[in-house]
Amino acid sequence: MNTTHIASTPITEDGARFAELYQREHSQVLRFIARRLNPQDLSRAEDITHEAFLIAWRKLDELPRNANEARAWLFTVARNCLLNDLRAGRKRADFHVNISDDAAAHLLSTPGHEGAAGQRIDLAAAWRGLDPEMQEVIALQVWDGLTSTEAAKVLGISSANYRIKLHRAKTAFRKALEPANQTHRNPIANFAY
Repeated sequence: MNTTHIASTPITEDGARFAELYQREHSQVLRFIARRLNPQDLSRAEDITHEAFLIAWRKLDELPRNANEARAWLFTVARNCLLNDLRAGRKRADFHVNISDDAAAHLLSTPGHEGAAGQRIDLAAAWRGLDPEMQEVIALQVWDGLTSTEAAKVLGISSANYRIKLHRAKTAFRKALEPANQTHRNPIANFAY
């Protein structure tokens, strides 16, 4: 193989556009996929990510030009690749969003904050107690950084429907984080925002 010929091959506009997309979004898509796999299956995350980018290359003409819209489109493709992978040999119940100790620590890290370890445990337990669909709705906005409109596209629903689901998921998450005795002492606290 003549590597000189490869190095001197001009990059097309499509090639440059794809290279920019890959450079900008690869790590985000990999994390997106990894959060939705069981920790023992993380080796599949890279394969599924590459499959998503292969589809993106094949459908480059469908890829939106706006970077945020392109990211949402790519997350939709990645999510579909993951669902196809799960259908091929896994149960749908395996599809949930995992949060690592690092993510929990990041969410709760404030200087001089006592009890952070206990809060991380509470956060992880509350997260695991959420329905996988609620985890997905929250994760698209919080960890994946998508707007309501972009997250709705990933899930194939309207923006209004996404916002309703997000509100319900956040409410359920807040409720799961409340101390059990606080709920019984002050029932009005459940309605505070």
